[in-house]
Amino acid sequence: MADQYAHSGDDKRPTEIPAIRWEEPPEGPVLVLLDQTRLPAEEVELVCTDASALVEAIRSLSVRGAPLLGIAGAYGVALAAVRGFDVDEAADALASARPTAVNLAVGVRRARAAHEAVLAEGGDLRQAAAAALAAARQLHREDAQASERMAEHGLALLDELLPGGGHRVLTHCNTGALVSGGEGTAFAVALAAHRRGRLRRLWVDETRPLLQGARLTAYEAARSGMAYTLLTDNAAGSLFASGEVDAVLVGADQITADGSVANKVGSYPLAVLARYHHVPFIVVAPVTTVDLDTADGASIEVEQRPGHEVTEVVAPQVPVVGVEAGGGIPIAPLGTQAYNPAFDVTPPELVTAIVTEEGVVSPVTAEALAEVCGRSRTAQG
Repeated sequence: MADQYAHSGDDKRPTEIPAIRWEEPPEGPVLVLLDQTRLPAEEVELVCTDASALVEAIRSLSVRGAPLLGIAGAYGVALAAVRGFDVDEAADALASARPTAVNLAVGVRRARAAHEAVLAEGGDLRQAAAAALAAARQLHREDAQASERMAEHGLALLDELLPGGGHRVLTHCNTGALVSGGEGTAFAVALAAHRRGRLRRLWVDETRPLLQGARLTAYEAARSGMAYTLLTDNAAGSLFASGEVDAVLVGADQITADGSVANKVGSYPLAVLARYHHVPFIVVAPVTTVDLDTADGASIEVEQRPGHEVTEVVAPQVPVVGVEAGGGIPIAPLGTQAYNPAFDVTPPELVTAIVTEEGVVSPVTAEALAEVCGRSRTAQG
């Protein structure tokens, strides 16, 4: 199959995308989000003045991706506190906005705990709000640092498993700067390989039904000057069979105590294909994505998305005569029911390694995961 090699990595194109930021204009603090539903057609920002606006942005996938959801959740609690809204009510609404993504609840708990601690010590509401905001900003910084360390650990693993460079990597969904306080999780590993001249090809699954791969990962790869090729999800088997995949890199929305991985639906079939074709299947995620309180994959609450995401197709910013703004073009008969889980679960025996900021877990076992999480708590403590 004809191929094209990436640049050496010396390009100066911007790769940092402002997916989220806190601002304090004269009219009051706000949380500003890059609306990911409008990409790649245009870069449009959403301004959230309260937690309810942020909840809607989370549910509509305007802001998405496990690490970024954690950051957003923490900022949402701070926003409610600073603007004088009911913090507990805001925290509960935020934490339940997307149940499978555990980082969201982690971020909410962290900012809420900081707020409560100040009040418990006799501080006033202003001081408590400042503590919640400080906790959110700290989480934001920590995620950026974690992204850098995951990229280093992941690239070292790739080089160990596939000596000689020239990596051809298949990825699913979107795991770059759009989902992180830094440069992402799985995408950050591929980006590190690109910058060091060791990425030959990034294969990008389009990722049905919302096309996060086609719309977002391709967008980030193009901005970074990477050699990439888009494929339909069901073309992955053909790609494996032709020997064009050296490794699979995906992120995670939840990793249970036994090492089961919940990720964007379509990840599990890739793991099965990878095992059959003897290709490493590597998960890259921060320790905050590991949920030691959930025993195994069967215990994961898998979010079910609306059926219209499957029965209709939406082209961002492309006007169509007779189609309501913001609606979709029907591609199935009226009344068709759709099965549309947002995630699937990959069992640990199909996962070659889990890469975290604290190191690589391989083979994937409950004991090894617990040890990595323990190192993270020790470092933070």
